[in-house]
Amino acid sequence: MYRYDEFDQQFVQARVEQFRDQVRRRLAGELTEEQFRPLRLMNGVYLQLHAYMLRIAIPYGTLNARQLRTLARIGRVYDKGYGHFTTRQNLQFNWPALKDVPDILTELAAVEMHAIQTSGNCIRNVTADHFAGAAADEIADPRPYAEILRQWSSLHPEFSFLPRKFKVAISGARHDRAAIRVHDIGLQIVRNAAGELGFEVFVGGGLGRTPFTAWHLRDFLPEEDLLAYCEAILRVYNLYGRRDNKYKARIKILMHEAGLDTVRAQVEEEFERIRDGVLKLPHGDIERIAAYFAPPAFADLPAESAAERSARAADPVFAAWADANTHPHRVPGYASVTISLKPVGGIPGDATSDQMDLVADLADAYGFGEIRVSHMQNLILAHVKRDDLPALHAKLLAAGLATPNAGLVTDIIACPGLDYCALANARSIPVAQAISERFGSAARQAEIGPLAIKISGCINACGHHHVGHIGILGVDKKGEEFYQITIGGSADETASLGDITGRGFSTHEVVGAVETIVDTYLAERTGPEETFLAAYRRLGLKPFKEALYGQA
Repeated sequence: MYRYDEFDQQFVQARVEQFRDQVRRRLAGELTEEQFRPLRLMNGVYLQLHAYMLRIAIPYGTLNARQLRTLARIGRVYDKGYGHFTTRQNLQFNWPALKDVPDILTELAAVEMHAIQTSGNCIRNVTADHFAGAAADEIADPRPYAEILRQWSSLHPEFSFLPRKFKVAISGARHDRAAIRVHDIGLQIVRNAAGELGFEVFVGGGLGRTPFTAWHLRDFLPEEDLLAYCEAILRVYNLYGRRDNKYKARIKILMHEAGLDTVRAQVEEEFERIRDGVLKLPHGDIERIAAYFAPPAFADLPAESAAERSARAADPVFAAWADANTHPHRVPGYASVTISLKPVGGIPGDATSDQMDLVADLADAYGFGEIRVSHMQNLILAHVKRDDLPALHAKLLAAGLATPNAGLVTDIIACPGLDYCALANARSIPVAQAISERFGSAARQAEIGPLAIKISGCINACGHHHVGHIGILGVDKKGEEFYQITIGGSADETASLGDITGRGFSTHEVVGAVETIVDTYLAERTGPEETFLAAYRRLGLKPFKEALYGQA
């Protein structure tokens, strides 16, 4: 992974000291909360319902064990002993005291981390496939390009005050595990007919109150033009994006109102003007950054593991976990392992400090000291010997981190909702917990198969409900929480927005409504091989709507 040089370290430390003085002046009453607000936001500090919240950047979701131990220590010393991993591959602490934030940032800087650009109308954390560098279906590792974009975008003087926040995601595999089509810029790594690496470019995806899947802007962008083309997109957006209404300020609205052809022509014109300038990426620079992401020293192993095979035969609990929570690796004898942060009845994305310390230890023991954070709010050990899977599972099981549900009905994405968030209209965590408990049986989850439930506590859609196979949106209705359900959303390469079923359901009704939808799928599918999403796309909304509301 990328390591700071002397300039990086000095820059981050200087930023911490600058913010320390700003916090001192706020606590001394020399700055009002209104004056302090833009300063704290530029350092990832929000003021939520009950306390300040600190959002820490985890570029492209990659951590080393030392960094995770520091996050564990911060949770233990400065918070309530846990942290919350988000759908942006960030980590949030919900209870830090403002006076402690500069010290927290100092501890982060010591392990090459920060909270810069985790908020504000700037380019946010660049996200990537959580199996990057490991996946068997990968065309190329997206992280070097994400790091190049991170360095280019960090405190970019032209893009520090955009019309609205701007999010970039990049996938190195055809199967999209980074949700690139619901980002402001989505980059798909491809090879052209000559075998050269480049990018298919998508623009204008996004969720929130006006959701869109992205427009396809370009078939192939040479890798040397990555920065110039992204700069051209940002310049067009910065120039023409609306600033009169923050709800219509994202680039998706510009795309919708101006049209694909108009925006594409503007981007291409700007790109042609700057493409051969200072933003041209020399191949040597790409190789230099890629060297930071060189694969670890893999052993020469057979593709199949006798230890894994034996454990599967002897232990059905291990077999269920291995089936659900391991992913094919590009190197024979290895697998990528999902450590579920979704225990049945638990809070999606939360990890205690003790759990973070344990995962760091397991990463050192079994995964070359490397951890990934997925936008699904889970942790990943990307490179684990299949021979080590039984031992790893035993240790995860003892710590309550071996829930075998990756990609299944209880692997629910949920935002913090009204339990923490000042913007939320409804609670999302209790709904996620109740659904998880209703479907907690391992046999029932296996029967249902792949199913993505995503829950947001407000229209801002931090829980990505629009692209859930089953999406749930909490709304306030005359002081009472209701939940609107959508069906058929997807965040992968077949991205689609879910269809609204009809009237919302009360807190007491919503879990039963989800169960009705699932039971309808089980009754209507052609067989166990037909997934929920495939069945919905074949059947349409009608049978699900009739099951929920009765025939019209």
